[in-house]
Amino acid sequence: MKIAERAEFIDRELASLYPNPPIPLDHTDSFTLLIAVLLSAQCTDVRVNKITPKLFKLATDPLNMSKLSIDEINTIVRPCGLAPRKAKAIHGLSLILLQKHGGQVPRTFEELEELPGVGHKTASVVMAQSFRHPSFPVDTHIHRLAQRWKLTNGKSVSQTERDLKKLFPKDRWNEIHLQIIFYGREYCQARNCFGLECPICKSLFPARKTKIVTKKT
Repeated sequence: MKIAERAEFIDRELASLYPNPPIPLDHTDSFTLLIAVLLSAQCTDVRVNKITPKLFKLATDPLNMSKLSIDEINTIVRPCGLAPRKAKAIHGLSLILLQKHGGQVPRTFEELEELPGVGHKTASVVMAQSFRHPSFPVDTHIHRLAQRWKLTNGKSVSQTERDLKKLFPKDRWNEIHLQIIFYGREYCQARNCFGLECPICKSLFPARKTKIVTKKT
């Protein structure tokens, strides 16, 4: 099966399994999504969803978030890991949103990536899920599965993103990145399958015998 045929098969299977994939991080608007995605770095969505209600009870907008001290934010988000850095970023980006963007989350990659603690992946999630801009955020699940399915060489996250964007229709990017994440969590976990056992891996590579060791992000 050629790479384009594999992509088409994967697209069909994922659309069938997850026809309406929900956004994993609980939020109410673009600002709360931005904060949740920032907190999710090296942390599970489940844990973030347990922490953000405590933070959002105090502040759900840049103005009120900026009124909290970094120490107050840090105390709340500590279970998410990297808390001092994340707390400083949350406070700092809230001030910048007030000073430069009228208290609104900007709608361009360039402006988002200028915010403290906001890299390309975080910006991509916000652009895709808040503003419906075609984006393909690549997390560890997507990076792993793209390698197991031989859709990329796994050289880097940015390379994986470029390869997947070439293989899947642009109007599918926002949904399929979520569908791959859900599939990776349910069927093709980091410490299971290894390209040999899940339904898609077995369908794509029925003769495969050797475990696939994926390159890290």
